[in-house]
Amino acid sequence: MNSKLERDPQLHNHRDLETVLEKPILAAESLSLWYGASQALKEISLSIPERRITALIGPSGCGKSTLLRCFNRLNDLVDGVRIEGDIRFHGSSIFDPEVDVNGLRRQIGMVFQKSNPFPKSIFENVAYGCRIHGMNRKRELEEVVERSLVRAGLWDEVKDRLHESALGMSGGQQQRLCIARAIAVEPEVILLDEPCSALDPIATAKIEELMQELKERYTLLIVTHNMQQAARASDYTAFMYLGERVEFGETGQLFVNPSEKQTEDYISGRFG
Repeated sequence: MNSKLERDPQLHNHRDLETVLEKPILAAESLSLWYGASQALKEISLSIPERRITALIGPSGCGKSTLLRCFNRLNDLVDGVRIEGDIRFHGSSIFDPEVDVNGLRRQIGMVFQKSNPFPKSIFENVAYGCRIHGMNRKRELEEVVERSLVRAGLWDEVKDRLHESALGMSGGQQQRLCIARAIAVEPEVILLDEPCSALDPIATAKIEELMQELKERYTLLIVTHNMQQAARASDYTAFMYLGERVEFGETGQLFVNPSEKQTEDYISGRFG
């Protein structure tokens, strides 16, 4: 935790936070969600700054992953879900009837908790999304695959075995492959749902380092149960509890001097 705070103990004051959030790339507005009769999210409002890493933290069952999946409408796939409120992407509602959901998911990619490479070659895993969207020329695909693997920090490790099965990779490599697959279609936002929870410390460090490189090009929103990871890796942090957004702010400020007692209690280990 200390490296982030020592490097940037007071990265932004309140005015700086307002400035960076004047035109957020994504914004939830009074968002509520029910699974049947059970309410999972309660009047969530949250603005996500562009080309930054924003972390969602909070105890298990607080709604972090549910909120994350709202941003690219993955909850549409769950029976019995009802949503009120809105989410805006570049100022436009993602729930507009004219929105192409597949196009939205191309712009807002997803990396899941458990790496999920397809039972295909490394090359075909990365090329998969491009093929779906109509790119089939071999040279173009080769360029995209190489570029994506380079950005995901994998190229040097796999360039000589691109046509071998992705299932033979280590867990950390598989997770970086899933990131390469997500960025191959050139999204603007990458959603990461506890991407390091199944990885060892060395693989976790590589993913965190990769995230710092990716934010030069992409906006990252990460769910993590690991508060040290949030402190190390994110620029902004939102603390959630029982389906509500309790506090949101610059990561160093929130961890050093939270404004809400619930946040302080969670960070200090008094509950959660």
